[in-house]
Parts: sequence; structure tokens; C-alpha cells
Amino acid sequence: MLHKTRGIVFKTTDYSESSVVVQVFTEKFGLQSYLINGIKRPKSKIRLNTLQPLHLLDMVVYHKTSGSIQRVSELRHQPVFLSIPYDIVKSSITMFLNEVLYKSLKQHEADEVLFEFLFHAIEILDSISNGLANFHLYFLLRLTRFLGFYPDTTLASAGTYFDLRDGGYSKMQPPHAHILEPQFAAVWTAILNSNFDDLENLKIPAAERKFLLEKILDYYRNHIESFGQIRSHEVLEEVLS
Repeated sequence: MLHKTRGIVFKTTDYSESSVVVQVFTEKFGLQSYLINGIKRPKSKIRLNTLQPLHLLDMVVYHKTSGSIQRVSELRHQPVFLSIPYDIVKSSITMFLNEVLYKSLKQHEADEVLFEFLFHAIEILDSISNGLANFHLYFLLRLTRFLGFYPDTTLASAGTYFDLRDGGYSKMQPPHAHILEPQFAAVWTAILNSNFDDLENLKIPAAERKFLLEKILDYYRNHIESFGQIRSHEVLEEVLS
């Protein structure tokens, strides 16, 4: 049976000389793998550059509940990006966020609320020109709400620590190294209290932003099993510096 669904590209892997398997987070079916035959041939109806990380798609797909690899009938960019592929900062942010999402999202079940957040956030990234340096920090902290470990801000106040293991604030310094000291916990709180529209108002020095990103990734490692190391943030930090 054919189904229409929106999708977000996560990863493309060579399958044969002319075919690929692409992993797409879909609105209707969650994370799915699709075999696309002949995409590398000159006359293919689907272009390989359509399957770049975090590109947004309109799809018509075949779906079998028992199948591990599905098939695509039609696929196109929707909306077409205006700036992400051509802007070094935005494309670096996209590559980094794609790596984090690929390591974080494992579910094959549909999650329309999460999908809508991701789809809308990527649209915003394509459209904005200010606040780019803080976009990934806010995105990752906001994403934790959908992953089940959004920070508990009940005790957030001046002079409190943030415990990256427990996911909450503490007036006493936790007895381990996975913490944010009060001066950094305050910036963490400011990011949590922001939204996409006012990211340009967050004045975070480059060195502090780099430190906070490391702590956010540490937070993910503490709450997602086998999250591992992220490599693309090094490229991102170089681009943002």
C-alpha cells in the first residue's frame, strides 16, 4: 500500500553500484530505511543530492510492517532549502545536529510531536540570519524534552550547580565531575529560557559556548546508552570561531 508522509534525511549508505539505502525519520512511521534503486544513474527520477543530511522531504512510500527495508515511489524536496546548502555555518550546524540525532533517535514508532519540532527547527535554521552561533545549543537542550531527560528547573536560581547525571539543580556541589558550576549553570538556564526568535540576544563568548557544548554532549552521554563520541562538533567550533 502507498502512503504519503513527510520525512527528514538522516543517513545515506551505498547499497550497490547504482543504489543506496537512506534512513529517514518520517512523520507517519518514525525512523525507516528505504532502498532506492538506480539513484546514481544519470536518468534517475530521484537525485542523490536530494538525500543530504536533514533535508526535508515529501514522500510517497510503500510500507510493510514486517519489513526492515522499505521502498520509495516518489520523493522530492519540500520545502526547498534557500540557504543551508550554500552557507558554511548553517551546513556545519546541520552536519553536527544530524550526527547527534542519528545517535539519539532509535525508535521506529511514529512521534508526530517530535517530528514537527525537528521539521520546524530545520526550517527556522534555513531562514534565519542572526543567532546562528547559539542555535545548536538551544536545539540540543530543547530536544531533550522529547528524549525524556529535559532538565528539571525547579531549583534553578542564582548560585546553584547543575548536575548532569541527575538532570537537576543543586545548592550543594555534587560529588562527581559531571556538573556545571554556578556561573555556567546560569548561562545554561538562560538558554533553556530562550526560544528560536531571541537567540541573537544571548551574548555567549566563543570559549564559553565551546565549553557549554561539551557539557551538553556530556549530558547526552549520561542519559543515552551508547551515545559515544561526536566528531563533527570540532568542525563546527572551527567554523564558529
